[in-house]
Amino acid sequence: MVFSDMRIDCIKKTSNTLAVFIGILVAAVLCPVDEGWGHERRSEVVIAIEKASPAVVNISAIVHERASPRFPFSGNDFFKDFFPEFFSREYQHTSLGSGVIIDGKKGYIVTNYHVVAKATEIKVITTEQIEYKARILGADPRSDLAVLRIDLDTELPELAMGNSDNMMIGETVIAIGNPFGLSHTVTTGVVSALRRSVRSGERVYRNFIQTDASINPGNSGGPLLTIEGELIGINTAIYQKAQGIGFAIPINKAKRIVKELLRAGEVRFPWLGLELQELTAELRDHFGLPRKEGRGVLIREVVQEGPAFHAGLKRGDVLLTIEKMPVFSIQDFRNILAEFTPGDRLKVGLFRKGRERHVGLQPTTFPVESALGFVDRRLGLQVGKVSEKVKRKYGINNGVMVLKKVNNMPVKNLDAFKEAVSQYHHLSSLTLLVRRGNYGYSLTLPL
Repeated sequence: MVFSDMRIDCIKKTSNTLAVFIGILVAAVLCPVDEGWGHERRSEVVIAIEKASPAVVNISAIVHERASPRFPFSGNDFFKDFFPEFFSREYQHTSLGSGVIIDGKKGYIVTNYHVVAKATEIKVITTEQIEYKARILGADPRSDLAVLRIDLDTELPELAMGNSDNMMIGETVIAIGNPFGLSHTVTTGVVSALRRSVRSGERVYRNFIQTDASINPGNSGGPLLTIEGELIGINTAIYQKAQGIGFAIPINKAKRIVKELLRAGEVRFPWLGLELQELTAELRDHFGLPRKEGRGVLIREVVQEGPAFHAGLKRGDVLLTIEKMPVFSIQDFRNILAEFTPGDRLKVGLFRKGRERHVGLQPTTFPVESALGFVDRRLGLQVGKVSEKVKRKYGINNGVMVLKKVNNMPVKNLDAFKEAVSQYHHLSSLTLLVRRGNYGYSLTLPL
């Protein structure tokens, strides 16, 4: 009797357990999936993309260019006079790229300069497929950055900027862009290297973030994001040989450039007020620098009242580094300085009286009033106003002395000449168009 009761109790317990199991199985099959399960699939990357995507736009830049097609009689002026339409035709092509909204109230968008260069019409398309016409507020070919503006009826989302100075090699990054016209394509990778220099054509771009996230034509101008969805770089596809690697302009550098573009529409080259000279082996011996030490350029002169003068730099100092980047030549000095803007606070390394020291200074723009003295020192040219007698003699209405243009920049008078010199003082040479009698000559003079 006791055994039978125990058996009945056991059967009841087994039946109850089986019923619970079947209930759970049915619920799993028939009931909708708990939102918590889906939430586990929303990784940090997914969240970052959801956060950033609305502030990423597609950019379509239409460029009209006039070119001369190949023609059997292209060298014959007779045919050119009678059939001009065959010798010059207008072509239209479209450049695709990406951009980042940095101010959703004012409609400011950052992209690459090469995406919108020479554009006659620029269209911006948001994630909501709303199309805007854009105009260029400022552009800087040297850094490959441009700022666009669109007119808004409502505020658009904007991207929060991160800090590219604390990026770590191996850190996860996300790229969003418009490669090959495929809108809002996402790629992920890691930071492969920092402070990379890349040569594209005759130009060297410095201080890039290198990543293994795929960045192709169309990604240019789009964001490189941290895992938190913060903007830490502007992607660029200027390196045509890149396979499996991508490059981005650090956002801290981009912020400085954008600030200048919004302020003045262009970025002037920073000026320290230094006259430099290459170091020979004999000069290294004279100043006590090891011959094997490759760094260093000699400070030949310090301009009175310039930034270097106020920072205490002296003639005879050897300039070794700028912001920890080694200076091996005068061209290195120019290239490194091009990474910064007037007003940035810089630390330079010097060699003076047998030991190395570091000095802080703040570059400015080249003072226009110093232009004539600069040209006299560098080129041996003394420039003045053109008299009315000389204008009548040569049949000209503008120019300074015999000068008409500097680096393709028209020079109407002495003030325009000073402005041209102020803008191009950092180059290794200046090209002058000189009028002599009835003839014009193009002269390139080293600075």
